[in-house]
Amino acid sequence: MEFMKKTEYLSGNRLFRETTIFIILAVTLAFIYNAISSKGIAFFGEWDKDIGVVNPRSKDTLVDHDLEIGSVQTAKRIFDTGNAVFVDVRSEDQYQDGHIKGAVMMPVNEFDRLIDAFQNQYPPETLLITYCSGRQCQDSHLAAQFFFENGYWNVSVFIDGFFAWESEGYPVERDDESNSE
Repeated sequence: MEFMKKTEYLSGNRLFRETTIFIILAVTLAFIYNAISSKGIAFFGEWDKDIGVVNPRSKDTLVDHDLEIGSVQTAKRIFDTGNAVFVDVRSEDQYQDGHIKGAVMMPVNEFDRLIDAFQNQYPPETLLITYCSGRQCQDSHLAAQFFFENGYWNVSVFIDGFFAWESEGYPVERDDESNSE
């Protein structure tokens, strides 16, 4: 009887040890994956929404705060001039669900496929305002970088994005609508 208790104790101890090793291994692999993933969550970075786009990576990444339009009202003033092309870099589905009135759809993940047609329509000196979903979305910064790499030099990033624009009651379009506000 005492032998069985000792065996149960040892197997319980072994189970605990193996479980602990498994958990440590899983957590280590998760940290490694997070570190190498382009969409990983960083432990260090810019997390202050008041200064602009939240950047979970170091300051050496693509977020250039000098390009940012920091308020919805400023973006609206630019919109009202009619001198800028607003470029929605979210997915096609998000664009169809609602976008800034007159915005051009250019999903950042389809940039390479769409840039030739875009360049045929808009010359390099065109003022481009990229936007996505808001300050926690870096796609508008990534798209701005892609535009720079393709010869555009007059590019800004509307950091508050579509949802802030819409919440202010500014002109938007959805699906096939042509004049919703």
